[in-house]
Order: sequence, then C-alpha cells, then structure tokens
Amino acid sequence: MAEKEVVLTPEGLARLEKELEHLKTVRRREVAARIKQALEFGDISENSEYEDAKNEQAFVEGRVLQLEKLLRNARLIDAEEVDDGVVSLGTKFTLKDLEDGEEYEYTLVGSAEADPSAAKISNESPVGKAVLGKSVGSVVEVNAPGGLMRYQIVRIAR
Repeated sequence: MAEKEVVLTPEGLARLEKELEHLKTVRRREVAARIKQALEFGDISENSEYEDAKNEQAFVEGRVLQLEKLLRNARLIDAEEVDDGVVSLGTKFTLKDLEDGEEYEYTLVGSAEADPSAAKISNESPVGKAVLGKSVGSVVEVNAPGGLMRYQIVRIAR
C-alpha cells in the first residue's frame, strides 16, 4: 500500500528534522542512562523506575519511526507555487466571523504540521477544507459542534 504524501512548509520540515535529530542524539542517550540507573536498583520485576524508563524508550522510538516516515513521504510546498489570490497550502489568511465581526488569522498547512495553538490549521480540518481554493471576499460555512459558522475571507498573503 502506498504511503500518504505529507505536505510541509519549509518551516515545518525544519521543525520536524530538528525534533528527529534531538530524539536521536539527546533523548535516546537520556533514556538509556535512566534505564542503566534503574537496573542498578536491582530486581527489575518490581522496579517502577525501570518500567517507566522502558515506557519512555518505547515512546521515543515510536516517535522516531513516525518522524522518519513523515519525512520520507514529505513534499515541500514551493513558495513559487503558492497563488496568493486564493487560499492554498502555505498561505496566511484572515477570516472575519460574520456573526460577531471578530477576525482570525491562520496559516493553512498539511496535517503533519497543524498546530491550532500557533494558528496553523490543517487543510483536512473543517475550516481548512472550507477555505481551500477560495479567494478574498468569499463567504464560507463551517459545520462546528456549536452549529453552523459563517466566515468571510478578508485577506490572503504568502
């Protein structure tokens, strides 16, 4: 089965590469040292320190595999491909809530790079799907848990 293509901005690619490098060079050593120290406590059958360190090791190794897979399937968004006339991957856009007039600025990114707390929303999210390919002035409707939300795209930038 073909693996899913992961679309990344240059910043997202750099962030994932940095995280992978940190896990491989720093976190692996730290976890190995914790395991070694826990083994010095003796009997591992009732050693919670050892169990905790082994669980952390499994998490780190799982994340390393996940990041390697993401990077292997990555496609970089070329800034030259980005049409700043419509919302597309890599563009910043501003939405105006048509109910209360409040404005929100977001960057549309691939799902691997999404971080709502940093205003980076996925192209696979309800808002991302609604705005993708739309131009300034377009009104989009988003089905949210609280009901139907209506927004107008007021700005698009690269």
